Amino acid sequence: MSDERDTREDGEETPAATRPSGKRSARRVRASDAPADTGAVATLDRPSSRKADKPAAKAKTGNPFKRLLEFLTQVVAELRKVIWPNRKQMVTYTAVVLVFVVFMVAFIAGIDVAFVKGVDWLFG
Repeated sequence: MSDERDTREDGEETPAATRPSGKRSARRVRASDAPADTGAVATLDRPSSRKADKPAAKAKTGNPFKRLLEFLTQVVAELRKVIWPNRKQMVTYTAVVLVFVVFMVAFIAGIDVAFVKGVDWLFG
């Protein structure tokens, strides 16, 4: 179907389900969109001087308050992109971490006791 419509059992057409457009979905390059291999030999373009590779030092000499405001604006923009866990996920993640920590503490304590007994037996 060219217009991407699905037909329900009762014969009514509905728009086809599209991929979710959530924040996590990343744009992927399809194989058909990739540039075709022409078989040409790749060449390496080298810059004429190393000074061209370094970023301009003048970017760091601006007004510090303006730079701080820009930084905070970018932090807020990045935090808006974060997908925060809901309450159920947070409880689950916390429980998993606590169980893992308890297991690791018991495991290392057991190894420590075993080494102490081994050293006592060897030198005692």
